[in-house]
Amino acid sequence: MASRSDYEQAGELKMGQVGIANLRIRTLDVARLGEEMRERVARAPNLFARAAVVVDFGGLSQAPDATTAGALLESLRQAGVIPVALAYGTREIDALAQSLGLPLLAKFRAQYESAEREPPPAARAAPEPTAPVASVAPVAPATGVSLMHTAPVRSGQQVYAQGRDLVVAAGVGAGAEVIADGSVHVYGALRGRALAGAQGDEKARIFCREFHAELVAIAGRYRVIEEVPRELRGKAVQVWLEADSLHLAELG
Repeated sequence: MASRSDYEQAGELKMGQVGIANLRIRTLDVARLGEEMRERVARAPNLFARAAVVVDFGGLSQAPDATTAGALLESLRQAGVIPVALAYGTREIDALAQSLGLPLLAKFRAQYESAEREPPPAARAAPEPTAPVASVAPVAPATGVSLMHTAPVRSGQQVYAQGRDLVVAAGVGAGAEVIADGSVHVYGALRGRALAGAQGDEKARIFCREFHAELVAIAGRYRVIEEVPRELRGKAVQVWLEADSLHLAELG
């Protein structure tokens, strides 16, 4: 099956703060959206198979009808992911969510919409559901403007630096997740997931001493290990966002 990664996709997939993916619908083509999602799951099944997905219809001129939306949800399920909610939007989206039996999440829309179109304060203040993890690793007190974490981050653990950079003075194991609203610095092997700019900071970066990451993301734009040049694996690497595209390069 030919990949659509080289041209504009019908749905833009971004990774959220806790690993929940946001699927921004650009073109309401149920078959094409299902095909794109199957390709993503096939490329990185350990990351996307049975992944929780929030469906965002905010990129369309009007909300789809319940029949079309239901067909899309079923197509995504058949592709291997699990739609868990709709992104907050208009009253029509609210009614659609109710008819589909899904909740609304407000957090993801803030990454796309301008200030004058943000959801009401009450909606923005609603807590965002978190993805299940085996445990949350204890963190050391913040040092300066960064959160310093000195122990290895093991599989199933998650460390989050809210409103600051995260410095991990050890390794990040496969299946672990390190997240920061600022940049992420890993002074060991990065084998799990690293998400920088979790609240939308496009200037955030990821640095690691030994790159084996399952997934890296900045402000929601992501790459999985299968999409990373082999010559960078095991090297000291930095990741940054430029022109809305994620870049990786060896640290010189």
